[in-house]
Parts: sequence; C-alpha cells; structure tokens
Amino acid sequence: MALKAFVDYLLLEKNYSKLTVKAYQKDIEAFTKFIKDTYGDDNAIHDVNYSQIRTWIVGLVESGVTNRTVNRKISSLSTFYKFLLKIGDVKENPLSKHKALKTDKKVQIPFSEQEIDTVLKDLNFDTSFEGIRNKLIIELFYSTGIRRIELIELKCSSISINENNIKVLGKRNKERIVPLLDTVKETLIKYLEKRDELTQITDLEYLFLTKKGVKIYETLVYRVINDYFRQASTKVKKSPHVLRHSFATHLLNHGADLNAVKELLGHSSLAATQIYTHNSIAELKKVHLKAHPRSKK
Repeated sequence: MALKAFVDYLLLEKNYSKLTVKAYQKDIEAFTKFIKDTYGDDNAIHDVNYSQIRTWIVGLVESGVTNRTVNRKISSLSTFYKFLLKIGDVKENPLSKHKALKTDKKVQIPFSEQEIDTVLKDLNFDTSFEGIRNKLIIELFYSTGIRRIELIELKCSSISINENNIKVLGKRNKERIVPLLDTVKETLIKYLEKRDELTQITDLEYLFLTKKGVKIYETLVYRVINDYFRQASTKVKKSPHVLRHSFATHLLNHGADLNAVKELLGHSSLAATQIYTHNSIAELKKVHLKAHPRSKK
C-alpha cells in the first residue's frame, strides 16, 4: 500500500513523468525483494537500518552494477523513505547520512557539425514513409534538442506549422515551446503527407508512427540514430542524447546565451545546462588564441 501511495504522490503531486515513476517503482520493488529474501519479513522495509542497506549496496557493486547506477537506485530509495517519513510510516530516513558513491565524470562527445552535415546532406533518405520519418527524427533531435521520450510522446496537436513551433511536454509535465527551422518544417510537411497515406493508424494522436500505424518505440529510435550515424561517425556512442548534446554544444559554440539554451533544453537549472559547455570553452580557447593580438607574440 505504501508503494502505491508513493507512486500516486510522484505522479499527482510531484508531476513526475510515467517513465521516471516506473524507474523509481522498479528500484524500490527490487530493494523490497532483497529485504524479504535476506531477512524474511514482508514488513521489514519499514524497519530497515543503514547497515542492511549497505549490505544491499555492497551486493550491487560486487555484482558489477556501476556506481552511477547504484547512486540512482539509492536516490529512488531515499525519496521513498522521505515520503514514508512525511506520512508518518517511519520515524527516520535510514539514508539521511548516506554519501553517494564516487563516480567518474561522464564526458559526452558530441557529433561534429561535419558529421551532422554528412548525415543530413550526403546520406540517402529515400522518399518512402520510413525514409522521410527517419530524416525528420534526426532533424528534430538536432534542431530542437528534444529528449528521446519527448519525441516519442509528441502528438500531432503539439505541432503548429503556421507558427513554426512545437509544444514539448518535458520532465514533471513542464511544457515548453521550441521553434522549428524552415528546413525541418519542409520535412515535417512531407512526413505528414506520407503519414496520411498509411492504410491503418491505431495511435492517431501521436506524430511519429511505424508503418503499421502504431506509436514508435525506444529501440526503433535508437536504431534510426545508429543506422545513419555509423555511416558518418566513428564515435563509440551514437544515441539520441548525443544529438541533444550536439544541439546544445553547437549553439554555445556559435555564441548562444546559456540561459536561452537552458530554456530550449527544458532544464530546471543552469547547472544542468553547464555540463554542455566544456566543448564550447575549448572552441572559445581556439578562437581566442587565433584572434587575440598578443597570441602570436
């Protein structure tokens, strides 16, 4: 019952996305199973102490789970205990003094502007429904910085061709308006024409569909990005998030204001946006070295 109340709290009061809430629920269910299997009490989760949690953490690390993933699971658990404390189900949060495990800083390497150009200008997107859809997916990722789940959940009603923008429903159901480039608008119009020609559409409200007329899914989106970018890039990671990273980095490299990029990305704080600045700083150093009158002295 406590878990159901927690899920409702995250969805209805905190406005977390369904995907985020599902991840929290999965983490807590896994921990609950560990407690039951190890200590044999169905209600033990309410009486857990830090030493038991530490046993769980050690087990995760020894099984090969990364520190970053362990920290995410602990964050889910800590949020759950804060909720139990709030409703009076526990007297203290057993994780109140826990310190996160150390993690290496994850440096995302964006695609270069040349790699993006190679994909969008030089590679062959056929004129079929899937060819135009795939091109639009890549163009939208790169021109708007949209998240993977936000793209999958885009609805036809979110598109305003006349006003050249799209409404994106982001984390915690926060809506933002992102402008559409003219080139993307052209591809979008072609896609909508092909979409109307589908013989059967099940998920009518959603913008991006498979050729069978149902909403696109996560693995399909990853496959689209990988299939095209492996022809233009030797980077190990080729994903929707790398395109989002490329969008932010390239805007900053060309002088965009950090606050403006923050709004376009749908970040709640500047700190989240600043992780994209390391590449733009490197670019600024090159410009500074090349342009400053004393750099050659």
